[in-house]
Amino acid sequence: MPETPNPLPISNGSANSSANGSANGSATDAANETINETVSQLPAPLDALGQGIFPAGTALVVQIAVTVVVIVAVFGIRYYENKWVNSMESDSIRRVLASGGVALATAVGVLLLVDVWALGGALVSAFGNLNEGDRPGKILMSGVILGISYTLTNFVGRVIQVVAGTGDAISRHQREVVFRLTQLSLYATAVFLVISLFTEDLGNLLVGAGFVGIIVGMAARQTLGAVLAGFVLMFSRPFEIGDWIVVGDNEGTVTDITIVNTRLQTFDGEYVILPNDEVSNEAITNRTRRGRLRIEVEVGVDYDADPEYASDVVLEAVEDLDEVLDVPGPQVVLKEFASSSVVLGARFWIDNPSARRMWRARTAAVAAIKEALEREEIAIPYPQRALSTRDGEGDVPLSESDRSAEATTDGGKR
Repeated sequence: MPETPNPLPISNGSANSSANGSANGSATDAANETINETVSQLPAPLDALGQGIFPAGTALVVQIAVTVVVIVAVFGIRYYENKWVNSMESDSIRRVLASGGVALATAVGVLLLVDVWALGGALVSAFGNLNEGDRPGKILMSGVILGISYTLTNFVGRVIQVVAGTGDAISRHQREVVFRLTQLSLYATAVFLVISLFTEDLGNLLVGAGFVGIIVGMAARQTLGAVLAGFVLMFSRPFEIGDWIVVGDNEGTVTDITIVNTRLQTFDGEYVILPNDEVSNEAITNRTRRGRLRIEVEVGVDYDADPEYASDVVLEAVEDLDEVLDVPGPQVVLKEFASSSVVLGARFWIDNPSARRMWRARTAAVAAIKEALEREEIAIPYPQRALSTRDGEGDVPLSESDRSAEATTDGGKR
């Protein structure tokens, strides 16, 4: 193969420079020679490929046929790879290898298309003339950079999905955030490389972008605050989709968590959208975080009843319920002396808490406690009021005739 000519000019230094300048020029010349040698070797595989499989002057029909076959093959491999990966349960290594195989097949297909259309020499020429103001070559190289970044982003996204999907350490939204951040980083790097092909003065461009970022940040500080709070919520994980939470005056089930807001469905069927910055500034109560919830039902018994015996009756009634967990077991405590009763508190636990399960367990407990107390003839008192009249000698109870007086339709007594 003929030796590829040196594509980059080599500076020989200035004849009018000083001794120090000559030394610096020599160092620059040495560096340029190293770069030129490296660059001259990079296109060799493409050049060899362009001269190898398909000879020059290949018929147009053959080129189109090979192109169609390559495209169909690549998309077919991707389709069956997705089906195969989805059919596997938890073999993360095989999933990553499958994704790598698809990326390799895509790269091979691209190289075949380069070969069949005789683009190897064009790529070599474009790559070698990047520093000589060759705009078509720069545009071609920009497309190559963006294509590589797109392929790499898809591969990295699949790796993140496979690795994070093997356990519960990372939620679905956290995987999405990591993927989007990775995607943004790769695309930003690709754009930076493309811009660097067309301009040598990146300093002013970056300074201008910094000022634009400051202005946008000041104008949209509330939105940016919600976005930052969304990242904090997704990584701190105070709640997940499906959790029953209380945020300030809002209570319901989490239906969605985005970068900007959190959505709740209340028990009345209403949907509430809360900005993430407001959610992060409020106290959050997660009733389903630990997978169980304690419920308390209060009941009052008559002062004439034995409180210890009444507690045993209530405890036995609660223990027989199917909705109540055995461990930790239910308990009954004496809470207070009310105006007409001694108040008992029946405390018990339920698993997989939700609003429906909570109300179902509470309803069953109230019905069972009432039935048990009535069966044991333990009265559940209710407030009573005694009426009396006052004269000069003090309080005098109402007479029997006054107590039995009935109201008439005209407001009198009869």
